[in-house]
This record gives sequence, structure tokens and C-alpha cells, in this order.
Amino acid sequence: MSKSLLIVAGESSGELYGSLLAAEIKKAHPDARLFGAGGERMRQQGVEIVREISGAFGLTELVSHLKDLRQTFRELMEKTAQMRPQAAVLIDFPDFNFKVAAALKKMGIPVLYYVSPQLWAWRAGRIKKIKRLADFMAFILPFEEQIYREAGMPHEFVGHPALDEISLMKKEQPGAFLSRLGLEATRPLLAMLPGSRPSELKRHLPLLADLMTIFKREFPGWQFFMPVAPNLKTETFKEEFAALRELGAVIKKESALDALLACDAAVIASGTATLQGAFLEKPFTVIYKLSPVTFHVARALVKVKYVSLVNILSGGQSVKEYLQKDARPELIMAELREMIRNPEYREGMLSRFRQVKALFEGKSASKRVSEIVCRMAGW
Repeated sequence: MSKSLLIVAGESSGELYGSLLAAEIKKAHPDARLFGAGGERMRQQGVEIVREISGAFGLTELVSHLKDLRQTFRELMEKTAQMRPQAAVLIDFPDFNFKVAAALKKMGIPVLYYVSPQLWAWRAGRIKKIKRLADFMAFILPFEEQIYREAGMPHEFVGHPALDEISLMKKEQPGAFLSRLGLEATRPLLAMLPGSRPSELKRHLPLLADLMTIFKREFPGWQFFMPVAPNLKTETFKEEFAALRELGAVIKKESALDALLACDAAVIASGTATLQGAFLEKPFTVIYKLSPVTFHVARALVKVKYVSLVNILSGGQSVKEYLQKDARPELIMAELREMIRNPEYREGMLSRFRQVKALFEGKSASKRVSEIVCRMAGW
């Protein structure tokens, strides 16, 4: 029997998890044929990419991408019917992947859902659909266990793939990384991580440019670096990037992890990078801006007090969050000033980060998910 497996990722972080998973599957089963939706990182790990990822969107951004998503679905299903994989891994991206799961169910293909939708934050009723469509849930946040245990669905807390990425990264010395970027190893660095979605960059890049203007006046010796996601079409933001470069920012398609490892402080858009910053024990603050429509809908539906995973996991404000109208350069600057000038404040933050990291230690998400899906495939 020829071995084949479908992997579907819908945005940058999911595509990273897909690439780490593919590497583990290939290690255990070099003869396996992997195919699906993803990006360059998955391709580099031997996944045949049927369609490039489309990204994830807010409510107003989704409409313009529906045609592309429909085409992605059609091509994926055609390829799946042709390949008849023994199992499938669907990574996050629920609005699209639920539709894929329903189609796979009709084909009799076992489905492992990897990275739970945020049922604890909003639309908890989706658990019924997940239980109906997926055969197993591999989730990456420890408190999600209760949701799936109560639902009676096969599940496992597998750890977080961000730790896998950190353990696998080539630990380039920060000085060498900075020199490669044309920056000075002896000067402190502020990393700015604006997010990976086009809608995030649209709102965060002007804010970060304003922040840089203030920051440079107070800390003239600092340098600035902004890594951007490998799947981002940078020409879309030509003017915004030009304004940031004019202020002295270096902007390149580089690993967010390398940037965080080399930095002395960071400003991070809420998302996976906040956990990466905590795992690497780097002081940072969180920003996030949504379209007004998406924000008002989210405020009505979302049940959690904080948006960043670090705060949600620690059960308190481990990092300051600057959202919507509060995402103002002078407020963010005040927090950065405190982190940089107050050693006691900074150490308190890093101590809370170590407590969050302890929740995940001893687990390898990618290896464990590989073992589970290969078992489901009957390999």
C-alpha cells in the first residue's frame, strides 16, 4: 500500500506547524507522500502544495477572499479523491477546515484536528460540530483538556509547536544575526512583530512607525528590526515599509524567533509570537488593532479578559496589552520605558514567563501528532 497523507494549513502559524509535523512524519516514514494546502516551509519539508495558503481574515476581509477559498477547496478535494490518503491533519483555520472535514468524512478518511479553535473564547457550540466531523483532537493549550473531556471526544494535550521550533532552531549567535542584517552587535535592539496577516500589517505598520519616531528621541542608541512572514506579499505594503526604513528599521523575511532571540525588548502583535517571546524570556508588550466592524462583533462574542496567550495562560496581566484605541504610541512607549529602565519590573515579567513555559516542558507537539496520525493511518 502506498502511503499518503493530507495536511491543510490556512495561515502562517498553522503552516509553520504543518512544516514541523511534516518533518517528523518524513523522519518516521520517508516513503510517505504528503500533500495539501500550505506554503514554502511545508514545501521544503516534502509536502506537495496543491494550493498556497490564503491567510486568515477578519469579517470585513473575508468576503474578498471567498472566491480564492472556494477554488482552494475544489482543488484540494480533487487531489484528495485522486490520492485517497489514509488520514488527514487539519490545522486550525476552522471556517475552512470544517468544510474540508465534512468532505473527508463522506470519503471515509480519518481526520485529526490539530490546534483547537478557540472554543474557550467564543462560539463554544462548535464543539458539537468538531466532535461530529473529526476523529481526534490534538490541542496545544493545557486548559482545553476540560472542553474535550466533557464532550467525550478522543483528545490529547500534545504541547506547543512553538517550543519545537525553538528546540530545532540553529542557535545563531545574536551578534552574528545582527551583523548579517547589517546591524551592530554592540547596540541594543527593539524587535517589532506586526503580525502575519495583511489586515494586521495594514493597521500595525503606521502605529509602529509613530512609535519608532518617539522611541528614537528617547533611546537614540537603539536599533530596530522587523521580521515579516515568508508568505507575505511585501509589495502590498511598499509605502509603509519605506516609511519605516526611512526611520531606520531593517525589514526582512527572517524568522521571528531569530529576531526575538537577538532583541533586548519587543513589541508584538497578539498571536503565536507572544508565546515565542515568553518562551525565549524576552521583555515585550502586546498590540492589536482590528477593523471597527470585527472589533465590535468580537467584543460582543468573546468571553476572555485578555487577548494574548501569555496572559490567558498565566491567569493575569503578565504583559500589557494595547488594543484598538489604546494602541497609541505614547502609551506603548511608557511601557517600553519601564521595561528598559526598571530591572525589577523586567525581572518580574520574565519570572512570569518562566511559569508559563513550565506548562509545556517535556512535550514535543510535532512528534506526538506525527505518532497519532500515523497510527490513525494504520502505518
